[in-house]
Amino acid sequence: MELFSMAQCVGYGAFVLGVTAFFQKIDHRLKFFNAAECLAYAVHFMLLGNFPGAASALISSARSFLAIKIRSPLLAVAIIGLNIAVGLTLAKSWVGWFPVGASSMATLAVFTMRGIPMRLALLVSTFLWLANNIICGSIGGTLLETVIAIVNGSTMFRILRSPERRLSRGFPGAED
Repeated sequence: MELFSMAQCVGYGAFVLGVTAFFQKIDHRLKFFNAAECLAYAVHFMLLGNFPGAASALISSARSFLAIKIRSPLLAVAIIGLNIAVGLTLAKSWVGWFPVGASSMATLAVFTMRGIPMRLALLVSTFLWLANNIICGSIGGTLLETVIAIVNGSTMFRILRSPERRLSRGFPGAED
C-alpha cells in the first residue's frame, strides 16, 4: 500500500481527529471528536476493503454522537446487537471480529461509564482496533491507535492528578 494513497490519507485524517479526541478532559468533547474520527475511519476502511471495520466504524460514529446527549444501557445493548449483526454478516474470518469487539467495548463505555472507567474500557477498544489496523495494513490507523493508547493513558493520569479531583476526594495535599 502506498503511503499517500487516498485510503491512507483518509486514515491520516482519522489520526488527527482521534488524537484530538483523547486529549480532551471533558467527556462530551472526547465523544464528539471520537465520532468525527470514526466517520473518517469508516471511509478509510471502506477504501481498504475492510468492510467489517468500515461498518463498525460507522456504527461507532453514530454511537458517539448519540452518547454526547444520551446515557442509556438499553441503547448500548441495541448498538452492541447491531455490531454483532454486522459481524455475523460481514466478518469472513476471526480477524473481522476485532472491529466488532472494539466497537462493542467502546459502546459499553460511552453509554454506561464516565471518567476513568470509561477511558479504561476505551483503552481495551483501542487495542482491538490496533490489532485490526495492523492486520489490514492501515498506516494511519496503526499510528492512531498507538498514539491514542499513549494519550488516553496520559489523560487518565492528568485526571487522577488534577487538583479538582483531589479536592473532591479529600486527598492529602489537595490544597497545593
